[in-house]
Order: sequence, then C-alpha cells, then structure tokens
Amino acid sequence: MAKEFWKKHENLYYAITNKKVIFGLTIFILVILLAIFGPMLTPYEYDEYAGAPYSPPSRQHLFGTNIMGQDVFTMTVYGLRTTLIVGLIAGTIATIIGCVVGFLAGYYGGSWFDEILMSLTNIFVVIPQLALLIILSAFLEVRGIMVMSIIVSATAWPWLARAVRAQTLSLRNQDYVNLSRISSLKVPRILREDIASNMFSYIFMSYILQFNGTMLATVQLEFLGLGPTKGISLGLVMQNAVNWNAIQLGMWWWGIIPGLILTVMITALYFVNTGLDAAFNPRLREM
Repeated sequence: MAKEFWKKHENLYYAITNKKVIFGLTIFILVILLAIFGPMLTPYEYDEYAGAPYSPPSRQHLFGTNIMGQDVFTMTVYGLRTTLIVGLIAGTIATIIGCVVGFLAGYYGGSWFDEILMSLTNIFVVIPQLALLIILSAFLEVRGIMVMSIIVSATAWPWLARAVRAQTLSLRNQDYVNLSRISSLKVPRILREDIASNMFSYIFMSYILQFNGTMLATVQLEFLGLGPTKGISLGLVMQNAVNWNAIQLGMWWWGIIPGLILTVMITALYFVNTGLDAAFNPRLREM
C-alpha cells in the first residue's frame, strides 16, 4: 500500500527526502516558531523601557538592549512576525496576479487579449521597482500591514506572468487540452485541471521566490523609513540601529542580529527552492 502511494506520488517522495529541502525547511520552521512563540518568551513590549541602555546580550536580555533601553530580542521577534506576515500576503497576491495573467495570456496567445495583457506586464517590467515602491509608500500617510503587502505585490508579479505565459503556450496545444476544448469545457476548468495542475511544482517554487522577494522588498522600504506607520518590523529595527550609529557605538547586537535572522531565513528558503527543483526535475535528482 505504501509502495503504491509513493510510486504514484514520486515527486513528493523525492521532495521530502531531499537533503536541501530538509535542511532549509528545518531552519525556516525554527524561524516561524521564533516568530510565533518568541513574544511569549519575553515579559516586555517592543516599545517599552526594559533595562539599562547599551547592555550587551545576557540572560536577562538575550539580544541586549538598544540606546533607549528597549529589549532587542522583543523588538526582533515582534518585527519578524510582521515581516513574515507581509511576505506571506504580498507573495500570495503577487503569485495569484502573475498566474492569472500568465494563464490567460498563454491560453489566448497571439490574440488581442494576449497583446493587452503582455503590454500591461511589460509596462510594469520596465518601471524601476524600488522607485515605484518609494513613491507609492511616500504618498500614503498611513500604512498598515495590508497596505504594505499590496504596495509590494504591485511590482512583484510581472516576471511570473511572463514565465507562466510561456509554459501555458507550450501546454495549450497538447492532446488532452485539445480534447477538453472539443468537449466544450469552460476555459477556467481547462486552465485549472489541464494546465495549472501540470504546472503545480513550478508555481509552488515560484511562490517561494515571491515570498522571498516580497520580504526583501518590504525590508528595503522599512529600512528607508517607508514601512508600516505603526508597529515594528525587522527593517525598522535595522533602520533605527543605523540611524543611531549602533555599530559605531559598539552595539553590534542591535543591527547585526536582526539582519542575521533575516539572512538565515532567506537562505533557508533558497535551499528549499533548489532542493525542490532537484526533486521535481528528474535530470537533477541526486542518485
């Protein structure tokens, strides 16, 4: 019974046994657990006075305190939670937009509808992403998590739309797609059951890249002072560390530890993505 299941789900077997996937997923889960349970491990709020300023990491303050006596561990775990939520929402929105545009453009490839969708996509491709994000963020006086997610996702979808369109163009003339078309199945069903289902692994890996990219874009904006107007985030923690010359004053823990956690998280997802690529592609599987 088990052999039949794994034979039917061969890609899943190679994915969960890939060393890169296991390593990356383990690290990423630990980061998720830190974001979920970290705030329960600290008696402080991220914006309250917690102890003597300039305190290095210790038992009382795991990541030390900043120049204002705030607990850096508390700021980091709360900020990590915000950054992850924005990356999740923004990555999901960007993936949905990119897939919808790509599927429709590819299915109707060569038509006026395809031309309109690709023209719109190309416009977003040539617009400098960071410049547009800065303009949109600066224009809004109040920015919450949802607003930040929409702003970041607005420029993250074009590359996926182009990639999905190319894949759809190669699949739309397959025999099983033509059979569904002759059977008068509706376009949404054909796209869902015949095309999207055969691109699931690619879309899933693309979502990981979107999640990574939108998180980095969010941190960039926050580092420039254009993040959420309320709350705390990893980018804001690092921005405050730079503004107060933390490294020059010897408070390396204020800026380096949050940046290190972000780097570890991005690297872990990179390992997951490369491992999945090897698992889903028979030519890249480890023998």
